[in-house]
Amino acid sequence: MSSIYDYHVFDTKGKEVSLADFKGKVLVIVNTATGCGFTPQYEQLEGMYEKYHAKGLEIIDIPCNQFGGQAPGSDEEIHQFCALHFNTAYEQYKKSDVNGANELKLYTFLKSQKGFEGFDADNKLTPVLNDLLGKADPDFASKPDIKWNFTKFIVDRNGNVVKRFEPTTDMAKVEEFVASLL
Repeated sequence: MSSIYDYHVFDTKGKEVSLADFKGKVLVIVNTATGCGFTPQYEQLEGMYEKYHAKGLEIIDIPCNQFGGQAPGSDEEIHQFCALHFNTAYEQYKKSDVNGANELKLYTFLKSQKGFEGFDADNKLTPVLNDLLGKADPDFASKPDIKWNFTKFIVDRNGNVVKRFEPTTDMAKVEEFVASLL
């Protein structure tokens, strides 16, 4: 498989959703968690969605419990939390792994297109993440794996994975980049 449109995700009922359904759209594909220090990014993601959805933006929100067990709820509990606290209108998909033996094939593809290039040096959590990840794997920075919740991949209207933003990147920078593609 060589195109983003060859992959799929699963909705919260387990139904397969082809990314080909989003041809011609700009996509933000993000692994999320409800109990993370980056959880307030839901609000900024929703703001982008409201502002740009009519211009062709779609958010592919894939909850993931692989980072500190910070998305422990069921798909329905996660949806209810996001709707209640952040008024999310974009669809959330089935909680899934983004690293390892059971990772979504979509994430295997995304990581092959855009590897890890480091955390934003201006974010106060960068040293914490570097320390935490470095203790678990001194070679973590050289691997393309997803490092934490709220890693965002941006896909342009032609299906190209054009950018990867780590969770430490200011959401204003993410929005500016997404807006440039619309």
